Amino acid sequence: MAMRAVSVSGLKNNPSEALRQAKTDMVVVLNRDHPDALLMGLDQQGLLQAPGVRPALATALFREGELSLARAARVADMDTATFIAHLSRLGIAAIRLTEAETRADLDTLEQWLQSSSATPAP
Repeated sequence: MAMRAVSVSGLKNNPSEALRQAKTDMVVVLNRDHPDALLMGLDQQGLLQAPGVRPALATALFREGELSLARAARVADMDTATFIAHLSRLGIAAIRLTEAETRADLDTLEQWLQSSSATPAP
């Protein structure tokens, strides 16, 4: 595998070229002649097809808030329900609400329950 280099300004001006190169070679991003980052295509050597790689990558990105639940499930190559079960086995909450959002949802549920119980049965 060859290695290529791109400057930070070159990366900024033409990111698609660096990504294209990263599909076949490692690309070192240089910041004022100092190595700063490494770009590597995930499909090199079939890395994405190795068992557990896609779910692990999706889980990490979801946990860090970088991907939505639906996008993470697609990255993991799972349907959403299966990905939620996967997260549950790992102890990771699939739905994250603030305290205010949780309280509002509970208030809405309580109002709905009260309105539905007040309706007489036929």
